[in-house]
Amino acid sequence: MDQGIPVNVSERLTVNQAALQTIFHNCADIMIRTLQRSDHSSVMLVYIEEMTDSRELEQIISACMISHDFERLTQYKIVTRLSDLVAKILKGCTAILIDGKPYAYIADLTSFEQRAINEPSNEASIRGPREGFNENLRTNLSMIRRKISNSQLKFESHQAGELTNTDFVVAYIEDKVKPELLEEVNRRLQTFKANQLLDSSYIEEYIEDKSFSLFPQIQNTERPDTVSSGLLSGRVAIIVDGSPNALLMPMTFWSGFQAAEDHYERFIYVSAVRILRFLLAMMSCLLPSIYVALTTFHPQMIPLALMLSISASREGIPFPTVIETLLMELMFEGLREAGLRLPKAIGSAVSIVGALVIGEAAVQAGFISAPIVMIVAGTGIASFAFPSYSLALPFRILRFPLLLLGGFLGLYGVAIGLMFILIHLVTLKSFGMPYLKPAAPFNKHFWKDAIVRMNKRFESAIKRQ
Repeated sequence: MDQGIPVNVSERLTVNQAALQTIFHNCADIMIRTLQRSDHSSVMLVYIEEMTDSRELEQIISACMISHDFERLTQYKIVTRLSDLVAKILKGCTAILIDGKPYAYIADLTSFEQRAINEPSNEASIRGPREGFNENLRTNLSMIRRKISNSQLKFESHQAGELTNTDFVVAYIEDKVKPELLEEVNRRLQTFKANQLLDSSYIEEYIEDKSFSLFPQIQNTERPDTVSSGLLSGRVAIIVDGSPNALLMPMTFWSGFQAAEDHYERFIYVSAVRILRFLLAMMSCLLPSIYVALTTFHPQMIPLALMLSISASREGIPFPTVIETLLMELMFEGLREAGLRLPKAIGSAVSIVGALVIGEAAVQAGFISAPIVMIVAGTGIASFAFPSYSLALPFRILRFPLLLLGGFLGLYGVAIGLMFILIHLVTLKSFGMPYLKPAAPFNKHFWKDAIVRMNKRFESAIKRQ
């Protein structure tokens, strides 16, 4: 508190009123109302009008005016420090100060507009729950509690951000989580020192193992069922007030290929689709570089008829294969970003029609060859197969250095690039868990839910043995 402002709530209402008016100077949303009771004593109410339930507020006012013992009519907490009083008011609570009492009553009358519970746009599910997190912390916690109705589910409350004073919760199941994992999460959270916490991504950058790695080490999701499933498997979640994205840790490389409905569909179909996702991920990263390497340095590895067709389509093209591929990839990524930033009504039209028109015009003009359009289009389609947007980003970025290595060194350069990527992935950890587990280090007992998914009945039978 500033000099001249008392530390504790004063018995004199005028002192408290002056202190609060000084603290909330130029805060037009803070309402400070002074009322005269029937016994001629004064009562002061302090609240944020847009965050307070008007009906409950009127009941509180009536109780203050009529009842000399209104505490029996209201659920409240008592605070004695002025700083605690200010913090509660800023969170939407209503403060009641009575002349002659050296403390304040805090009533939670919080009520404000919030976004409805809708299906997450980035994690749509064909089968299974259609609800997603919104920006209200209490609503998000209630959705998790409804799915896991057990006293072992714990919500540890925290606050961070020197200016924002944002509430967030660390969630875990007590008899499932490893104590060393929970201790490590809390230790890293203590290092989070920032002026603002507006989204869960602020925490993610602070507590992940390697901030400069392209690969995400903490999973983010908008789905309560995904968080609940993670908690039941012994993971820890962080839910931030004001953010619809929860964090799950630890994360492995394989969890980025798992979609929400994988546990709602039959295991045979899910296993086949997961393998397809992994193959498409490799295609999105390697297809342009392998094409450039083969056509530039290793044409003997391509069937003769196909190589003749490619050579014929390249007649009159002024750029080397690596340059035209790089230009088309940059154009495709630019159209994708433009489609995301434009209004929805025209965004999809610009990204899809724009790619077709520009690709066809470039071929007709003789700037690029037709096979390049097919390669870039196939790569782009494959990049949309990722259930996790965060894991798709490193594959999109790594495509470019691999393309350059393939264009200048051939398959040898692609192999060198892959070797460095694999070395990085093998050494990467997420809260002590190897990123490529169970592939490296190999553990056969964990493969049942990595690339493939085991039959639930068979899995339960194994656990009972």
